Amino acid sequence: MTPDQITAAAKALVQAELTGVQTGLLSVAHPGITLDDAYAIQAEVVAQKRAGGARVIGWKIGLTSRAMQSALAIDTPDSGVLFDDMLFPDGATVPPRRFIQPRVEAEIAFVMAAPLAGARITRADVVAATAHVAPSLEILDTRILRADPATGQPRRIFDTVADNAANAGLVLGPQRHAIAAHDLRWTGAIVKRDGVVEETGLGAGVLDDPVTGILWLVHRLARYGMGLAAGDIVLSGSFIRPVECPPGAVIEADFGPFGAVGIRFG
Repeated sequence: MTPDQITAAAKALVQAELTGVQTGLLSVAHPGITLDDAYAIQAEVVAQKRAGGARVIGWKIGLTSRAMQSALAIDTPDSGVLFDDMLFPDGATVPPRRFIQPRVEAEIAFVMAAPLAGARITRADVVAATAHVAPSLEILDTRILRADPATGQPRRIFDTVADNAANAGLVLGPQRHAIAAHDLRWTGAIVKRDGVVEETGLGAGVLDDPVTGILWLVHRLARYGMGLAAGDIVLSGSFIRPVECPPGAVIEADFGPFGAVGIRFG
């Protein structure tokens, strides 16, 4: 894609978020789109939002489970950027029409105590740089249509990555744990919508260990001369399928000894 096409695609995504009206699939408009193009569009979206006053507070990692990767015919996770206006308090109510088609996922959030960057970073480095971990929910949304109305083609990985990895919000539970206090592979959640269990899962669903998700992100960012900053929140990846959240939905995620987190949709 040309620089002008990348800028135009980013503007369309930002406009879709502002208006609540989804834009068309980039993979249909630009059949030759690549992952590099998609991340370039995402970077331009980030630049436009920062120019509008948004502040970056961290990162999200997505598509970490084999099931989700197989569904999109890829073999790698993706990543997106978290902004300050995405952070909701535990138990808060999302204002009506804040999102277009919201869904939630349960994740283990990492909060960084120290910067972390470089292609040689190891698992031990991730552990050492982590201030604490916490239960969390990621709110997903799609500023791009889920399927092309003319052809029925579903959204592809290029569309998702360009759309900031479908990232829209996050909720942190009040609990804070030292990273060694729990076996994160065996830390899981029971997720209810309106009191009914919708999904369950374990941290091992994230690349066999949520720490591996953080390591993947640091290595990916290193290719662009970037890294994590002290204070960054990093959502390590979901270990459940996304749960749809229509207006009025009440979401509760019970992480057992690890804690709990919830959100309502107005």
